[in-house]
Amino acid sequence: MSQSIEIPIRAELPPAYAHPGDAGADLRASEALVIPPGHRALVGTGVSIALPEGTAAFVVPRSGLAAKRGITVLNSPGTVDAGYRGEIKVTLLNTDLEESFEVAVGDRIAQLIIMPVYRAEFVPVDDLSESARGDAGFGSTGVRD
Repeated sequence: MSQSIEIPIRAELPPAYAHPGDAGADLRASEALVIPPGHRALVGTGVSIALPEGTAAFVVPRSGLAAKRGITVLNSPGTVDAGYRGEIKVTLLNTDLEESFEVAVGDRIAQLIIMPVYRAEFVPVDDLSESARGDAGFGSTGVRD
């Protein structure tokens, strides 16, 4: 069973979940523009929210746009902090090197995920506890098992 949280919002096109159980609510463009091949654009959504303390919102790509058109969110996940009250804008990147991507008002351009977050207290230590992975870096688990 999923939990819900009330989020105060100002928006002509509020985010909406496409299916029951979805983690991400679709964000829609509030402006029309064209993103040329290999370029990026900051796209307005017209959405402003007031997140409660202890939560954050994360802007992530839509899988269909990424797979079918090569459109992704450049700084994914984009973080919306609880104290931010301005418009949520999305930096879209057109990774296709041949075709421009047209954005129309109302197009679903990204997803918004609301999550609880912890505020860390960083404690200096001389040594860290052991783990199965240890300090092995990128690619240390291999490509295939």
